[in-house]
Amino acid sequence: MTPSIQAADTDVAIVGAGPVGTLLAILLGQRGRRVTLIERWSTHYDLPRAVTFDHEIARILATLGIDAENDDAISHHDALYYWRNASGEDLQIVDWQSRSASGWRVRYWFNQPMLEKRLLRIAAGMPDIAIMRGWTAVGLEQDAEGATLALQRSPEEVGPDGERRSIRAKFVAGADGANSFLRSALGIENEDKGYFFDWLILDMLPKFDYCATRPDEPAQWQLCDPKRPTTIVPGGPAPILGQPDRRRWEFMVLPGESVAEMQTPERAWELLRPWGLTPANAELERAAVYRFQARWAKQWHKGRCLIGGDAAHLMPPFAGEGLCAGLRDAVAMAWRLNLILEGKAGLGLLESYTSERKDHARHYIDFSQELGRIICIADQVEAAARDARMIADLAARGRRPVPTDICHLGPGAWCPASAHAGELSVQGVVEHRGRRGRFDQAVGHGWVAIGHEADPLAALTPTQRARLETLDGFGVRICAPGGNGEVVDVEGTYGRWLDGIDAKYVLIRPDFYVAATANSPELFQQRVDAVLRALDLAETPALAAE
Repeated sequence: MTPSIQAADTDVAIVGAGPVGTLLAILLGQRGRRVTLIERWSTHYDLPRAVTFDHEIARILATLGIDAENDDAISHHDALYYWRNASGEDLQIVDWQSRSASGWRVRYWFNQPMLEKRLLRIAAGMPDIAIMRGWTAVGLEQDAEGATLALQRSPEEVGPDGERRSIRAKFVAGADGANSFLRSALGIENEDKGYFFDWLILDMLPKFDYCATRPDEPAQWQLCDPKRPTTIVPGGPAPILGQPDRRRWEFMVLPGESVAEMQTPERAWELLRPWGLTPANAELERAAVYRFQARWAKQWHKGRCLIGGDAAHLMPPFAGEGLCAGLRDAVAMAWRLNLILEGKAGLGLLESYTSERKDHARHYIDFSQELGRIICIADQVEAAARDARMIADLAARGRRPVPTDICHLGPGAWCPASAHAGELSVQGVVEHRGRRGRFDQAVGHGWVAIGHEADPLAALTPTQRARLETLDGFGVRICAPGGNGEVVDVEGTYGRWLDGIDAKYVLIRPDFYVAATANSPELFQQRVDAVLRALDLAETPALAAE
């Protein structure tokens, strides 16, 4: 039985215990914050949903000890991402094969229930996180000091008149999905792009190695056939180690087709027959029709309440960035709430959460919608014109795969005058104190000042060094092998990166985004000052005396 939680004895109440809410809880719990994680369902939902994430999420998971390269819930395919027409001609090729600038593979495939359970186990093992399952948020009131959530035992548990209680929290975060209670309670409206397409999602457990039987078919691709636009991608590892990996098919629901009929097993097997899957050689794990949408919340926080994940944005799946955006939201909320709850920053810091994350998510929504416009064409004439245009474009660039997208944060807690600021930082393999590995694991992460063949702390003023220490930040000199530095740039990654942007110094934030860069101590001081002002840091006695 869930213990009674007294008013005002939790720092952050999180509504929604999916990947976004659970990651936020962990990142707060790591810093000793008291967290209440509230989930309406009493049991874990054990069917697939999201199946892919990018290198940035791999980097985030690594800070929790989850290694995307060696984890039972995660797999990868060193293969390009193809878009082909009905005749099998390539229309577009995307580079999902290379290593990313952030030090991980560009793209990973995973089973969401398996990964969620991993995150929930981490959260359950943290003493400051209380998990309440089977409770639905039904009321919200907030004031200058906090917010009170009214909860009711979920109707699925005890009916509409079940047990009620309230929780008083300093902050409330809503990671409660597309039909978010918290967003509605805050009166936050959506900006809707009017983009709606229904697609049938089929998650399959083949009893054979599907890719081995179709060597000419890409591991991950889009079939842009106007007769039936189709997505064919990995679905993450099998439930038992050593069995063939999951696969996913997504079929566009055509005009006039019944959504209910499309979700029947009979229709699923009919659609899968051309791909060689039958009830004899595969298991249908899940069949569901989803409406692909493109929308975002106009505000992402009000007072002491914040929203993230599907509560804040929805996007078509064609870029594989929907869950990624939500997990970025969790990290962005976490480092801000940690600073505020530790008394190191004011509430003004939350303003940059909305401005940074909304613009970032909007970029991926637009990008995903543009990709959707390519594949969601059911008209033969329009599809032929698309094919001719894209085949010509691909030939003109020598069939060179396009790189994955690089996205900027919106305006916020970073210095726009700095090269590369507002983008994800580069990460390389280093050696530090006898340990070799990616920088985050070998050296550390958080607020990090890096100097290329120079001491970054010596470049800062005493006040700035004190501010960095207040943020639990640190500085390191990084150098080429054989150089004079505490961190060795084993593969030359940092040297190439910083030389390429004419920078000797860089300040990196806890979410791995670049806050400032500079090529001289004087310029570094100016730009770090701009970042510190944006953080709405609290005055400390030591600094006030200066």
